[in-house]
Amino acid sequence: MHRILWGDYLKFKKNDYVTRKSYNHDIVFKVVNIENNIVYLKGVDFRLYADALIDDLVICERNDSNDKEIIENNLRELCLDRDNYFYIPGKILHIDGDKDYLDRCMYFYDSLGIMANGISLSENSIHKKIVELVNEYRPDIVVITGHDALIRKGDMSQYENSDNFALAIKEVRKYEKSQDKLIVIAGACQSNYELLIKSGANFASSPKKINIHALDPAIIASSLAMSDKNKSIDLIKIIEKTKYGSDGIGGIITNGTMYVGYPRWILIILRIKYYLWLILVIIFYIKGIEIR
Repeated sequence: MHRILWGDYLKFKKNDYVTRKSYNHDIVFKVVNIENNIVYLKGVDFRLYADALIDDLVICERNDSNDKEIIENNLRELCLDRDNYFYIPGKILHIDGDKDYLDRCMYFYDSLGIMANGISLSENSIHKKIVELVNEYRPDIVVITGHDALIRKGDMSQYENSDNFALAIKEVRKYEKSQDKLIVIAGACQSNYELLIKSGANFASSPKKINIHALDPAIIASSLAMSDKNKSIDLIKIIEKTKYGSDGIGGIITNGTMYVGYPRWILIILRIKYYLWLILVIIFYIKGIEIR
């Protein structure tokens, strides 16, 4: 997905795409800051931050086709009878600690025709505002994500943001205890999966403490939004849609959130009435201007 450009590392600047020689160029990063000999990095497709010595980095070209491919694959898997039925997908509230990832996820939802509201908040402030946001937007599905990392120090391990995600989940569960009535998807790269599930998430990362793709939380959320409200989801099938399957994300069996209606022509009539009403409002507005 990326081509290495061997060049002068001294020419690095913010927003350059780079890879790390010491990691065999496995992940593409974007340069977010440079201080002395240290370059601070953000994953392009993976939800993580890192830093590296300047001479460990190589500039590369970024290929943006991966998101398009993911969207096409998810659209292809939608088997909906639009000739006879109409569908009302579940509503998503996506709260993200990274604005770049949020924008990509919102484009993903929009491409699938799913109603979603996106909010960018730092991971440590999500728990302070999440109940207010859930009250405002009344979603069926809440996504809590951003950046995370497993940091090992000797025999001790700690997580960058898993505790923050867990606090946010607990606040949601004070508001709505039922995991069927309000679905929560939480976590980022290397998150504490066990902690997030115990805190009340329906889905969480990362069972094997690995990195997850930037769109993985949105893939799970959209799959639930487009699954029949009266049927249990195919848990394994939905998880396998993500970048690394059950190594990266796990969850519990729950029902979907999409209403299915029949017949479809009723929806068409309602839409025609709405547009006629809109045209009349515009006409009366214009007439009012002319009279003045």
